[in-house]
Amino acid sequence: MSRKRVDTLQKAHDYAKRHELESGGCAQCCLAGVFEALGVEIDEGVFMAATGLADGVGLTGDGHCGALSGGVLAIGYFFGRPSKEFGNMKKQIKACLLAKSLHDMFVEKHGTCRCADLQEKLAGRFFNLYDPKDMEAALEAGMPEKCAAVAGETAQMAAHIILAEQDREAEQA
Repeated sequence: MSRKRVDTLQKAHDYAKRHELESGGCAQCCLAGVFEALGVEIDEGVFMAATGLADGVGLTGDGHCGALSGGVLAIGYFFGRPSKEFGNMKKQIKACLLAKSLHDMFVEKHGTCRCADLQEKLAGRFFNLYDPKDMEAALEAGMPEKCAAVAGETAQMAAHIILAEQDREAEQA
């Protein structure tokens, strides 16, 4: 792997991690980290759409990790099916396969993709972020730092998948 590639992947990690620590919203943080590392202007509509994906959808912990959602959105941004081809079911396959690759890498690393399960693995319990006492307990347990590490790792994984697919496409051209 080239030094430039290694640096780009490290930037994706570092940007996403920093965003999570400063701003929260794991899906947006991962998405922004990937876009910034790849030198892509953040698409405001995509960025805003990622807001409700934080903490397993709507801060519930009940869905998959928001960072994973952000990484999948980044992959879809580069390889997704455009609206003009919405009626062609086959045009979604590439993005789905690449998203599955990210999912599989994530689960291999963490053993799960569900937010509540990740919290339990990382801190020994799930935190209901709508409960002020649980929010305080999450802060005391270091969840911001733990989630920032996951956001950084996931942004790095997503950027790796995107760059590898772009290389593959360039070779085929």
